[in-house]
Amino acid sequence: MKGGAMTSYHTMPVKKRWSWLVIAVLGLVLLSMLVPLAFLLGLHNGFYSGGYVTEKRSSVSSRQNVTLDSPLIKGGPSTRVHELLKNLGPTLPKDFGRKSVKEAENRTTGFTVPTQVSKPPPKGDNVGVGSSAEGTKTIQVIGDNEKTCELKYGSYCLWRQQHKEKMKDLIVRKMKDQLYVARAYYPSIAKLPKLDQFSQEMKQNIQQFEHIFSEGTEDTDLPPQVEKLIQKMETTIIKAKAAVVDCNNVDKKLRQLVDLTEDEANFHMKQSAFLYQLAVQTTPKSHHCLSMRLTVEYFKTSPLDADVSESLLNPDLHHYVILSNNVLASSVVINSTVMHAKVSRKQVFHVLTDKQSFFSMKMWFFTNAYKDATVEVLNIEDLDLLKGQTPSHLSMRQELRVSFLSTSESRTEYMSVFSHWHYALPKIFPNLKKIVVLDDDVVVQRDLSALWNLDMNEKVIGAVRFCAVKFGAIKNYLGKENYDSSSCTWMSGLNIIDLDRWREHDVTKMFQSLVQKRLTETTTLGATVLTFRGLLMDLDDTWVLSGLGHNYGITNEAINKAAVLHFNGNMKPWLELGISNYKVHWRKYLDLENRYMTDCNVNP
Repeated sequence: MKGGAMTSYHTMPVKKRWSWLVIAVLGLVLLSMLVPLAFLLGLHNGFYSGGYVTEKRSSVSSRQNVTLDSPLIKGGPSTRVHELLKNLGPTLPKDFGRKSVKEAENRTTGFTVPTQVSKPPPKGDNVGVGSSAEGTKTIQVIGDNEKTCELKYGSYCLWRQQHKEKMKDLIVRKMKDQLYVARAYYPSIAKLPKLDQFSQEMKQNIQQFEHIFSEGTEDTDLPPQVEKLIQKMETTIIKAKAAVVDCNNVDKKLRQLVDLTEDEANFHMKQSAFLYQLAVQTTPKSHHCLSMRLTVEYFKTSPLDADVSESLLNPDLHHYVILSNNVLASSVVINSTVMHAKVSRKQVFHVLTDKQSFFSMKMWFFTNAYKDATVEVLNIEDLDLLKGQTPSHLSMRQELRVSFLSTSESRTEYMSVFSHWHYALPKIFPNLKKIVVLDDDVVVQRDLSALWNLDMNEKVIGAVRFCAVKFGAIKNYLGKENYDSSSCTWMSGLNIIDLDRWREHDVTKMFQSLVQKRLTETTTLGATVLTFRGLLMDLDDTWVLSGLGHNYGITNEAINKAAVLHFNGNMKPWLELGISNYKVHWRKYLDLENRYMTDCNVNP
């Protein structure tokens, strides 16, 4: 009995285990029947797949996609995919590849991209800074967190807008649309064994289109049989839409193509902006040839300097100073000044250049005469005037790009300011009392002798106020010094300097002291602006017209009224990318028949 009782006691749990196992098996069988049924009915689309999601998809777009495969939509899978294509339309507009750069993000530059400083932003505008080239820096004044193409890519956007050509690519765009749809369907068609032949035909059509696009981008580049290819592709797409395919795969492929197209467009935009910056910052090949030829000729002939020491030291003459390493630019400045001078024999030009350009400059001005004016070329690196600073850290010219962007304004200005070398002028010319400093990107259209008769009211420097940029806009770079934020800044280009007053106020020491306080990328800007507080005499606006190196909106009337044209900006007149409407005012002071220019094919 005890043994029987023990036997029955141990067999009861075994029956319970078998009953649970049977229930589990029945449950699995039921699920195996329901799950395929749910997929056939499209219920799984209520849970959107997260396998491929682009960051630009909105919640509205996602919900539209949820209903695409719903049983309530009539017309079968092909109709649902067609609706899917429509819903994806806004993501990739027809003119996507030609979208304005103002909708892009990132400012130049595989070449230097300007970055924001770590200083806390002010309440009004946020200011950032970055370098763009030797002697050139960039300041950004950004408002409301908006960014435009010009902030991102610089003056490339202005140039692109003006030089944008209307492409004859209507047929090409139609073919690209067909290729886009065919690529979206092909992976799903290729997975269907019964459509192997059609899959091969579709693949062949896609490859034909890709080959055509690799050889041309306009309608004129298309082969003669293009109409047949378009019709063939259209037939292929119709067949693909009629096939029963997995709509999710088509959806994912479309999204991938959108992202790839966007990446490609951004890549080409950045590449174009980089090449533009490379073009504006690189010496043209013909100009380099000219410099080399002049240097070689100098050492061949070893020209002797004329004895003009009396003129160079005579404080009663009109002395002009040009800091430049550009032969043609310096020549245009001098030639345009002399051509409009009433008495050219009173003019003395001092061209300060670096060691690399010294001999080419010497040869050029030795072989070219400018009426009765005197021209002297100095190698500023041999003067050893700025202790503690090597020439490699200095530049002949400083230009700053200031970008404003807010809901109320969107513009870019270019400020030319003194470089470190300018503060050595009193030591370079100890016997002179007054000088006029000219940038090498200016053209003179009027006699400048009136500048020497101006009453400077004991001021050190005379300059035209630049109210497009005020102190408040660059306050992050001015430190804690006292200043009026509503005051206008000023620019170089044309400046009259009283060297006696400069020495009296020891302006050079003031500048160097300010430089020591703020060793940043915009040291020169802040130090220059603050150094001349209270020492600046305003020149009349008619003396200088600036902006010809970046502003396409300057009228001929304004140009004709100005005494000096200032080509501040990236699009210098000696570059191929210069603004063609303004270059004529610069080119007419060049001797295009000069032997050296002809040999090097210099034709800016």
